[in-house]
Amino acid sequence: MTVAVLGLGEAGSLYAQGFLAAGRPVVGFDPAGVPTPDGATRAADVAAAVADATLVLGLTGAAHGEDVFRTALPHLRPDAVYVEMNSAAPAFKRRLAAQAGATPFADVAVVGSVPEGGARTALVVSGTGARATAEQFRALGAEVEVLDAEAGAAAQRKLLRSVFMKGLGALVVEALAAGEAAGDLDWVREQVAAQLAGGAAWMDRLATGTVKHAVRRSHESQAAAQMLRDLGVSPTMTLANADLHLGAARDEHRLEDGLLTAYADVPVANVGDARDRLGLLAGRIRAVWPGARVVGRALPVFCRKGENIGILAALEIAEPGDVLVVDGQGDPDRALMGELLAERARVKGVRGMVLDGAVRDVEELAALGFPVWALGASPAGPYKNGPGWAGRPVAVGGIVVNRGDLVVGDPDGVVVVPAAEAERTLAAALAVQADEARRRAAIVASGNLR
Repeated sequence: MTVAVLGLGEAGSLYAQGFLAAGRPVVGFDPAGVPTPDGATRAADVAAAVADATLVLGLTGAAHGEDVFRTALPHLRPDAVYVEMNSAAPAFKRRLAAQAGATPFADVAVVGSVPEGGARTALVVSGTGARATAEQFRALGAEVEVLDAEAGAAAQRKLLRSVFMKGLGALVVEALAAGEAAGDLDWVREQVAAQLAGGAAWMDRLATGTVKHAVRRSHESQAAAQMLRDLGVSPTMTLANADLHLGAARDEHRLEDGLLTAYADVPVANVGDARDRLGLLAGRIRAVWPGARVVGRALPVFCRKGENIGILAALEIAEPGDVLVVDGQGDPDRALMGELLAERARVKGVRGMVLDGAVRDVEELAALGFPVWALGASPAGPYKNGPGWAGRPVAVGGIVVNRGDLVVGDPDGVVVVPAAEAERTLAAALAVQADEARRRAAIVASGNLR
């Protein structure tokens, strides 16, 4: 009676330990370099992990859940139950259940804290494999509610709870941050804790969990938002919760570098399509040399017409990974930067510049490989009288840019994505990219090359 655990992160490891303690053999798989729980066998791939298992737990995260399920499905034993435990929208669980065919499939919603409760954390289950799954987890001491309904019903229960729970955690984080900024953190903590049944301990758990699991909880809140839309309810607060969780992730520096890398091969056009064509800078702002491409965090800059003191100020505070996004007042007659400023920027780790203004030394910029987008080129240099500043919001090419927003530029142009929406947009942009690839392949296959 082997158990396969696909995904050996925190939750996967705790469930593996629970089954091991109950005397069940456990085989785990995870492509990341996370440790293998003591007593478990680590498989080289998904197929090897599930080959002898009668219970297969999907705990990879919803972003990879469908790909992992499809990989596992052909290799499952006839008597195996696939247990999908990722937090996801009901439609996601229903889609996988439909693909499962005759294979018993359980939609499992975890309705407590796995780090606290381990394998005994309460569950809600639905789907064709619900009763068999409930029996397995009850043997570990978990309280399991079985819904006599199709897959997706348990996920709906989970997300209905998440609308409140994740929102409450997000509000606690925001309130404590405000108290700290105001120099009155202790008083705010007392006020919040007094309103919670669990007092300060529960408040701290909500706040710590919100930051620690920010990315996963943001995905869960996004799934809850989609469910609310499907129910005809406006998800205003739920989307705000998702954004705040992502903000917490960025504050802890767990998201930024990964996001920049993930956007590296995503065309600006796909990002714009994913955002309903919002965030695209005006077409007059073009790459000044062919093939320029950049992905980075926005450092907004203001320069008065013909003045570049704002860029000089920006280079004093710029950090590696920044892209200077300059409101040059749309002036095409005086260049705000050239080769020397590009060199200074590169030394600071600046990845490129986007200017609603002119530049010069175009050939040198190309030779340096320093990506720049601008209105055009002018040999006339700038004045340095000011005013000018950096770090405050500006409007460039018709788009408001805040510090830390994501900037993506390629030969088509530039798109700016609000920082809190960057991960959500990435998933949508990759979906657009995949859909275009499928459509292109279908056109080629049909022979209709016109």
